[in-house]
Amino acid sequence: MGVLGLTTKRFNTFFHINHRIISYYYTQTRLLSSNYSNTGSILPVLIVGAGPVGLVLSVLLTKLGIKCAVVERSNEFSKHPQAHFINNRSMEIFRKLDGLAEEIQRSQPPVELWRKFIYCTSLTGSVIGSVDHMQTQDFDQIVSPVSVAHFSQYKLNALLIKQLEAIGFTIRGHEGLNHRQLAEREILMGHTCISVEPTDDYINVTTSCVEEGKHIENQIPCRFLVGADGAGSTIRNLVGIEMRGEKDIQKLVSVHFLSKELGQYLMYEKPGMLFFIFNPGAIGVLVAHDLKQGEFILQMPFYPPQQKFEDFTSENRIILAGDAAHRFPPAGGFGMNTGIQDAHNLAWKLAAIIKGIAPMSILPTYEMELPAALGLDPATANSVHQVINTTVGTILPSTLQKTLLDGIFTLGRAQLSDFVLNENNPLGSSRLAKVRRIFEEGKSLQLQFPAEDLGFRYREGALVPEIDSEGAPIKPEPPTGRRREYIPTSDPGSRLPHMNVRLISEVKKEVIISILDLISRDEVEFLLIIAPIDSSYRLALAVLKVANEHNILVKICVMWPNGLVSEDSRTKTSLAPWENYVDVVEVRQPSNSSSWWDICKMTHRGAILVRPDDHIAWRVKSAVVGDVTIEMKKVFSAILGL
Repeated sequence: MGVLGLTTKRFNTFFHINHRIISYYYTQTRLLSSNYSNTGSILPVLIVGAGPVGLVLSVLLTKLGIKCAVVERSNEFSKHPQAHFINNRSMEIFRKLDGLAEEIQRSQPPVELWRKFIYCTSLTGSVIGSVDHMQTQDFDQIVSPVSVAHFSQYKLNALLIKQLEAIGFTIRGHEGLNHRQLAEREILMGHTCISVEPTDDYINVTTSCVEEGKHIENQIPCRFLVGADGAGSTIRNLVGIEMRGEKDIQKLVSVHFLSKELGQYLMYEKPGMLFFIFNPGAIGVLVAHDLKQGEFILQMPFYPPQQKFEDFTSENRIILAGDAAHRFPPAGGFGMNTGIQDAHNLAWKLAAIIKGIAPMSILPTYEMELPAALGLDPATANSVHQVINTTVGTILPSTLQKTLLDGIFTLGRAQLSDFVLNENNPLGSSRLAKVRRIFEEGKSLQLQFPAEDLGFRYREGALVPEIDSEGAPIKPEPPTGRRREYIPTSDPGSRLPHMNVRLISEVKKEVIISILDLISRDEVEFLLIIAPIDSSYRLALAVLKVANEHNILVKICVMWPNGLVSEDSRTKTSLAPWENYVDVVEVRQPSNSSSWWDICKMTHRGAILVRPDDHIAWRVKSAVVGDVTIEMKKVFSAILGL
């Protein structure tokens, strides 16, 4: 195999190889039990997998006061960069984790070094085209209080471990538990789960580790077991959960290497995040994790068994989350980011059950809510490979199979030669023009997917869906994936739209926050947003009364219009004797003069009830009709399954 154009200039490199298989996800199943024990010796939540999903869930649960521990089969944390793009929604979640978002932004490479995708014939050769994925709105905090980030997964893991250690977590090695039970706030490394046995009262998890050459087994009883152990999930396999859908869409070989010389060259000549390289010798994608440090991942198509891995190398209460539950191709960083959002969705629901706020029946809502221009077609290459495997592959020796496959691919890659791909060749000129049109029309691979990232919504689950005049749920149009089509909405199931607000009690200090910051980080607490009018104050009183009867925490947010702030004593008088409220005033952007209620596509006579994970559980576009208290009892019953 060629090395993607690195042959025209020599760079010092260090290689590390990682084999990766990409699959799509369609559906998954979970096992639940309706009974559980309150015995203190049983760990409330055991998380299997110490990747970003498991670690984020550990932080969120601990902040909500839920005892948990983590088991990881590897003896140490991976140094392979893996995922590297953190989207808006994940960064919003990280803002709630004690400055994690800010630390990521300080530590990531400057945005100027990664905002582009480069399409080229080689790293030192001609550029076919480039796409800049960042726009002014991405930095102006119009749709989100924080921007996306470019930050390698192993660095993110290190920051999460630092946070966990700050709240009392201890990392223990493969030496085992020394014949004691796993305690809360422990991360146990080098332990593999070998059996899962649900009982009426708890789940008994057996782990195994190697100690002085011997396999040592440990028993860990827990009330809830969360499998966050990746695409090859041991937990999923142990409980017999089938992954549906096509399993092997594409196989890639990932080459992790370090080259400061290459990083310096690209930083000054053609800075970017992804380099799509097309030449007759090889085709692949170079991921620039850090140009300044010279850290890269080179991904190349891999077609076994004709091609061998060595050809590339120079050396019930059982819940699934992240890649263990759903798998994506690497584009867009959906795997890690959706897993982080799984953890955010799951944390408040587990906390609500364990604290006695909601019954076990809320847990199934987690499953309900779980987001060729150059003459080359990857599907054609896969089809050729499949044909060889199913026809001549059954009769030809493996060496001839490899020769046949390489010969066909060589003919295909010949279309990328300088002889064909140039402006003087009619075919090459036509193809280059087509590529330019793809870039100009925004149809190339995207870096950001706001319609799916910030605009995704749950259609059912722990929410009250809106219905049409015939009583059927209203189904919104699905997003297309084109970044300009994200439109904030307050439809039930959607993430609460962002808007900057100023706390009225802090007017003199000019303290401005995102409305998302009003949602509690440390409590299972709902947020009711209303305008300062009599009917909405009466609604708020009913909500507080119903919530108090069911041990539910609710904070009232009174949204005052820009420039029309009254004395905050009105809210105090209207909501007495309740004190869990906050008065805020809109802070409109110069580039967007819409009011809060305009952004939400509502009038100020409506109200919005937000869940602890920032998603809208219920809304009313105008005043509630009928008995407000009875209506709110129905709302909370529908959301929490009371």
